[in-house]
Amino acid sequence: MKALSLIPAILLFTSGLHAQSYVHKPNNPDILQNTMRAGAVRHEIVIPDVNGYKVLKADLHIHTIYSDADVTPELRVKEAWFDGLDIIAITDHIEYRRQEDKMIDFLNARVLDGDKAVNSNVIRKDADKRGIVSDLNLPVRLAQSAAQNYGITVIPGAEITREPVSIGHFNALFTTDNNLIYDRDPLQALRNAKAQGAIIMHNHPGWRRTSVESPETEQKAYDEGLIGGVETMNGSEFYPKIIDRARERGLFVAANTDIHDSATETYRAQGQLRNMTLILAADNSIEAVREALENRRTLAWSFGTLAGEEQMLKDFFKACVSVREIVSDGKYTTYAVTNNSSLEFMLQGSGTPFRFRPFTSFTAKVRKGESLKWTLLNCWCGENSNPVVEM
Repeated sequence: MKALSLIPAILLFTSGLHAQSYVHKPNNPDILQNTMRAGAVRHEIVIPDVNGYKVLKADLHIHTIYSDADVTPELRVKEAWFDGLDIIAITDHIEYRRQEDKMIDFLNARVLDGDKAVNSNVIRKDADKRGIVSDLNLPVRLAQSAAQNYGITVIPGAEITREPVSIGHFNALFTTDNNLIYDRDPLQALRNAKAQGAIIMHNHPGWRRTSVESPETEQKAYDEGLIGGVETMNGSEFYPKIIDRARERGLFVAANTDIHDSATETYRAQGQLRNMTLILAADNSIEAVREALENRRTLAWSFGTLAGEEQMLKDFFKACVSVREIVSDGKYTTYAVTNNSSLEFMLQGSGTPFRFRPFTSFTAKVRKGESLKWTLLNCWCGENSNPVVEM
């Protein structure tokens, strides 16, 4: 009877293995491998084409361990792929490279050999005696190499990092040699980048300031035509007044993470999509992306808010949302309205504002011959302006 009592236990154990999908490893039968372990998957962000252009998801402001972040360029590429992005720009600081001190300490590591301290690592004489020669193009090359396995487009770039209140920070995008940008004069540094064919984006214009008004050096950069784009959103910050500046000066708008820690920590672990500059381009080639930025075909998206030029916001909404007539009784027409995108809209019609969630539909009834009409409350086309759409 004791032997028979073992049968249910054996069956339970066997069925338990089956339920957990364990298999024996071919090269070692003493190891059970769980086949239920899921590989890392990409979060697809679905946005229909707008006016014949693909809507590419980009982050144009990213840092790595080669300046002051905690993540390698290769992992930045993987993060971008997992997060559903198509394009990233590696923009490590030129002037501020906090991690470099740690790298020097590692290379100059000393241990005791008896009572004598000796260099136990790569550099056989003090780094500060031979000087440090940093290749500021290296993080871009590393990211570009890794990106080949993911189909991510990597824009070469660098951040010109000066005192944030009186001067400001600027990303040079599409650079050809980051080692040739620096100059003690910040305006000359911007000119050096522009001479390489770089498009310069003004970063976080309100950061550490009491307003978004430009100080003297920054104003000179704008007046000299050195600036081609501006962040309306950076991390969790939103600068509504900058939408008006972008329109008045003919700049593209951007929303970027300016990420220094892991993207998972800041966004995915909080249940959030990361900031995105939505670029309307023919494809994700460097040439097509550059053409789109030069022609200001961008929208900024951050924490459920969209910002940009009014007509582009309207076109974007109409590309994402479809309307289908359900029934008409001669006096009223009822429509089914469907959000075909991964992004949410906040709509204000004649009643209470409501959230139009991704991949959902609602019905709307209007008098025959009248249009459906909403104010897009989470879309900003100016400091105090929201677009109104009719469909």
